[in-house]
Amino acid sequence: MSVHVRHHHQNSLREQISTLGKSLFDRGLTMGSSGNISVRLDDGGWLMTPTNACLGRLDPARISHLDDNGQLLGGDKPTKEQFLHMAMYAERPQSGAIVHLHSTHSVAVSCLPDVNPCDCIPPLTAYYVMRVGKLPLVPYHIPGDPKLGEAVRGLAGKHSAVLLANHGPVVAGKNLEAAVYATEELEETAKLFLLLRGENPRGLTPEQVAELEARFPRD
Repeated sequence: MSVHVRHHHQNSLREQISTLGKSLFDRGLTMGSSGNISVRLDDGGWLMTPTNACLGRLDPARISHLDDNGQLLGGDKPTKEQFLHMAMYAERPQSGAIVHLHSTHSVAVSCLPDVNPCDCIPPLTAYYVMRVGKLPLVPYHIPGDPKLGEAVRGLAGKHSAVLLANHGPVVAGKNLEAAVYATEELEETAKLFLLLRGENPRGLTPEQVAELEARFPRD
């Protein structure tokens, strides 16, 4: 890829991060300066939303550009939760983007006392299975605690999404659009799960889940 083509591709990714970030923010999927997005570049580096940035008002030119060691090459300083993204990517070489939100219903599920820590939300719909799969709960850590990165890293190889207790989801996808769609699917399924609590809902059977996973591999 020539330098010119690479530069054009990076600019289009910056625009996509800004457009999708605004879409997530405008629909109330994350608020204030919470939430962050990253995309892996072909040269092994990353684009990442800056620290204290509002996803609803991202300036494409100021999005952080990191090298393959996570060092800042250009743009503003990256999100303080950079380590979460790096932990996921380290275990998922096939993933091209990661979205982390403080989406209300997903956070609500992360606070429940009786969810299954190996699989927080049952397989209620086919699209949840196809886009998210099994969702493990990562025990609570104070924001910025490096041990949180280690905990995420321990689960990321087997899971494309994890739920941080009392905090929110971290979701990987083969590209940014896939990661955003999976995050939205997770939030909608969390909402369904909360609506159905106490109703003993009929989820998909293990056989139905296995059929979906065989037919629609995530990444």
